[in-house]
Amino acid sequence: MSNSGTLPDMTTPRIAPGTLRQQGPVNWGINKIAAGVMRLPELRLFTTLGRTKGLYRGWMFYSSKMMPFGSLARADCEMVIIRVATLRNCQYELDHHKRLGKRAGLDDALQAAIIGGPDSDGLDDRQRAILCAVDELVATKDIGDSAWAAAAEYLGERQLIELVLLIGQYDSLATTIGTLRIERDV
Repeated sequence: MSNSGTLPDMTTPRIAPGTLRQQGPVNWGINKIAAGVMRLPELRLFTTLGRTKGLYRGWMFYSSKMMPFGSLARADCEMVIIRVATLRNCQYELDHHKRLGKRAGLDDALQAAIIGGPDSDGLDDRQRAILCAVDELVATKDIGDSAWAAAAEYLGERQLIELVLLIGQYDSLATTIGTLRIERDV
Protein backbone atom coordinates (compact mmCIF):
# COMPACT_ATOMS: atom_id res chain seq x y z
CA MET A 1 0.00 0.00 0.00
CA SER A 2 1.15 3.48 -0.71
CA ASN A 3 0.71 6.28 1.79
CA SER A 4 -2.50 7.36 0.07
CA GLY A 5 -4.16 4.03 0.88
CA THR A 6 -4.36 2.89 -2.74
CA LEU A 7 -2.55 0.01 -4.34
CA PRO A 8 0.47 0.98 -6.44
CA ASP A 9 0.13 0.93 -10.21
CA MET A 10 1.85 -2.32 -11.15
CA THR A 11 1.32 -1.81 -14.88
CA THR A 12 3.36 1.31 -15.56
CA PRO A 13 7.12 0.86 -15.54
CA ARG A 14 8.91 3.18 -13.16
CA ILE A 15 11.91 3.24 -15.49
CA ALA A 16 11.39 2.60 -19.18
CA PRO A 17 13.55 0.13 -21.05
CA GLY A 18 16.67 1.84 -22.35
CA THR A 19 17.31 2.94 -25.89
CA LEU A 20 20.59 2.30 -27.72
CA ARG A 21 21.93 5.59 -26.39
CA GLN A 22 20.77 4.91 -22.80
CA GLN A 23 22.22 1.39 -22.72
CA GLY A 24 25.33 2.01 -24.77
CA PRO A 25 26.31 -0.06 -27.79
CA VAL A 26 27.76 -3.01 -25.84
CA ASN A 27 24.69 -3.54 -23.65
CA TRP A 28 22.36 -2.86 -26.56
CA GLY A 29 24.16 -5.52 -28.63
CA ILE A 30 24.12 -8.05 -25.79
CA ASN A 31 20.40 -7.45 -25.36
CA LYS A 32 19.62 -7.80 -29.06
CA ILE A 33 21.42 -11.15 -29.13
CA ALA A 34 19.65 -12.34 -25.94
CA ALA A 35 16.24 -11.34 -27.34
CA GLY A 36 17.01 -13.20 -30.57
CA VAL A 37 17.91 -16.35 -28.64
CA MET A 38 14.58 -16.10 -26.79
CA ARG A 39 12.79 -15.32 -30.09
CA LEU A 40 11.38 -12.08 -28.70
CA PRO A 41 11.68 -8.52 -29.97
CA GLU A 42 12.99 -7.29 -26.62
CA LEU A 43 13.79 -8.49 -23.11
CA ARG A 44 12.50 -5.58 -21.03
CA LEU A 45 14.37 -6.70 -17.92
CA PHE A 46 17.67 -6.61 -19.79
CA THR A 47 16.99 -3.34 -21.62
CA THR A 48 15.99 -1.71 -18.34
CA LEU A 49 18.97 -2.99 -16.38
CA GLY A 50 21.17 -2.26 -19.39
CA ARG A 51 20.80 1.42 -18.56
CA THR A 52 23.28 0.87 -15.69
CA LYS A 53 26.10 0.26 -18.21
CA GLY A 54 29.01 -1.57 -16.50
CA LEU A 55 26.93 -2.64 -13.50
CA TYR A 56 24.65 -4.52 -15.89
CA ARG A 57 27.58 -6.33 -17.49
CA GLY A 58 28.93 -7.26 -14.05
CA TRP A 59 25.52 -8.57 -13.06
CA MET A 60 25.28 -10.59 -16.29
CA PHE A 61 28.73 -12.09 -15.68
CA TYR A 62 27.83 -12.99 -12.07
CA SER A 63 24.47 -14.43 -13.07
CA SER A 64 25.88 -16.53 -15.88
CA LYS A 65 28.41 -18.12 -13.51
CA MET A 66 25.44 -19.76 -11.76
CA MET A 67 23.19 -20.31 -14.75
CA PRO A 68 23.98 -21.63 -17.30
CA PHE A 69 27.68 -22.04 -16.45
CA GLY A 70 27.47 -23.21 -12.82
CA SER A 71 27.90 -26.64 -11.28
CA LEU A 72 24.17 -27.25 -10.84
CA ALA A 73 22.47 -29.15 -13.64
CA ARG A 74 20.49 -26.86 -15.95
CA ALA A 75 17.24 -28.65 -15.09
CA ASP A 76 17.94 -28.05 -11.38
CA CYS A 77 18.59 -24.35 -12.04
CA GLU A 78 15.33 -23.98 -13.94
CA MET A 79 13.46 -25.89 -11.22
CA VAL A 80 14.85 -23.52 -8.58
CA ILE A 81 14.05 -20.42 -10.61
CA ILE A 82 10.50 -21.55 -11.40
CA ARG A 83 9.89 -22.22 -7.71
CA VAL A 84 11.33 -18.86 -6.61
CA ALA A 85 9.23 -17.09 -9.25
CA THR A 86 6.14 -18.92 -8.00
CA LEU A 87 6.80 -18.08 -4.36
CA ARG A 88 7.49 -14.44 -5.25
CA ASN A 89 4.55 -14.26 -7.68
CA CYS A 90 6.91 -12.98 -10.37
CA GLN A 91 5.17 -13.67 -13.65
CA TYR A 92 8.05 -12.18 -15.65
CA GLU A 93 10.46 -14.82 -14.30
CA LEU A 94 7.86 -17.56 -14.78
CA ASP A 95 7.24 -16.58 -18.41
CA HIS A 96 10.89 -16.95 -19.32
CA HIS A 97 11.93 -19.84 -17.11
CA LYS A 98 8.99 -22.08 -17.91
CA ARG A 99 10.12 -21.79 -21.53
CA LEU A 100 13.77 -22.35 -20.59
CA GLY A 101 12.74 -25.19 -18.29
CA LYS A 102 11.17 -27.03 -21.22
CA ARG A 103 14.45 -26.71 -23.11
CA ALA A 104 16.19 -28.19 -20.04
CA GLY A 105 13.83 -31.18 -19.92
CA LEU A 106 11.13 -30.00 -17.49
CA ASP A 107 7.88 -31.02 -19.13
CA ASP A 108 4.48 -29.49 -18.32
CA ALA A 109 3.65 -32.09 -15.65
CA LEU A 110 6.96 -31.61 -13.86
CA GLN A 111 6.65 -27.83 -14.05
CA ALA A 112 3.16 -28.07 -12.54
CA ALA A 113 4.61 -30.16 -9.69
CA ILE A 114 7.39 -27.61 -9.13
CA ILE A 115 4.86 -24.78 -9.04
CA GLY A 116 2.78 -26.83 -6.59
CA GLY A 117 5.73 -27.20 -4.23
CA PRO A 118 7.78 -29.92 -2.59
CA ASP A 119 4.74 -31.95 -1.48
CA SER A 120 3.40 -32.30 -5.03
CA ASP A 121 3.06 -35.66 -6.75
CA GLY A 122 5.48 -36.27 -9.59
CA LEU A 123 8.67 -35.19 -7.83
CA ASP A 124 11.51 -37.48 -6.82
CA ASP A 125 13.27 -37.27 -3.45
CA ARG A 126 16.11 -35.18 -4.89
CA GLN A 127 13.73 -32.63 -6.38
CA ARG A 128 11.76 -32.47 -3.13
CA ALA A 129 14.93 -31.83 -1.13
CA ILE A 130 16.00 -29.00 -3.41
CA LEU A 131 12.52 -27.45 -3.44
CA CYS A 132 12.30 -27.62 0.36
CA ALA A 133 15.55 -25.65 0.52
CA VAL A 134 14.14 -23.10 -1.92
CA ASP A 135 10.92 -22.70 0.05
CA GLU A 136 12.72 -22.27 3.35
CA LEU A 137 15.28 -19.78 2.07
CA VAL A 138 12.67 -17.59 0.35
CA ALA A 139 10.31 -17.71 3.34
CA THR A 140 12.78 -17.35 6.21
CA LYS A 141 16.05 -16.19 4.63
CA ASP A 142 17.66 -19.35 6.02
CA ILE A 143 17.66 -23.08 5.35
CA GLY A 144 17.04 -25.15 8.47
CA ASP A 145 19.33 -28.02 9.40
CA SER A 146 16.88 -30.70 8.29
CA ALA A 147 16.32 -29.20 4.82
CA TRP A 148 20.05 -28.52 4.49
CA ALA A 149 20.91 -32.14 5.33
CA ALA A 150 18.34 -33.39 2.82
CA ALA A 151 19.77 -31.21 0.02
CA ALA A 152 23.32 -32.22 1.02
CA GLU A 153 22.43 -35.86 0.31
CA TYR A 154 22.25 -34.92 -3.38
CA LEU A 155 24.49 -31.88 -3.80
CA GLY A 156 28.17 -31.34 -3.11
CA GLU A 157 29.58 -28.37 -1.22
CA ARG A 158 30.07 -26.20 -4.30
CA GLN A 159 26.57 -27.02 -5.51
CA LEU A 160 25.09 -26.16 -2.13
CA ILE A 161 26.80 -22.77 -2.18
CA GLU A 162 25.57 -22.16 -5.73
CA LEU A 163 22.07 -23.24 -4.72
CA VAL A 164 21.95 -20.57 -2.01
CA LEU A 165 23.36 -17.94 -4.37
CA LEU A 166 20.94 -18.91 -7.16
CA ILE A 167 17.90 -18.73 -4.88
CA GLY A 168 19.06 -15.38 -3.55
CA GLN A 169 19.77 -14.07 -7.05
CA TYR A 170 16.28 -14.84 -8.34
CA ASP A 171 14.60 -13.68 -5.14
CA SER A 172 16.44 -10.37 -5.54
CA LEU A 173 15.60 -10.26 -9.23
CA ALA A 174 11.90 -10.73 -8.45
CA THR A 175 12.19 -7.77 -6.08
CA THR A 176 13.86 -5.69 -8.79
CA ILE A 177 11.27 -6.63 -11.42
CA GLY A 178 8.39 -5.83 -9.08
CA THR A 179 9.83 -2.59 -7.74
CA LEU A 180 10.73 -1.25 -11.18
CA ARG A 181 7.35 -2.51 -12.52
CA ILE A 182 9.05 -4.15 -15.50
CA GLU A 183 6.44 -5.25 -18.03
CA ARG A 184 6.21 -8.84 -19.19
CA ASP A 185 7.70 -9.65 -22.59
CA VAL A 186 5.00 -12.08 -23.73
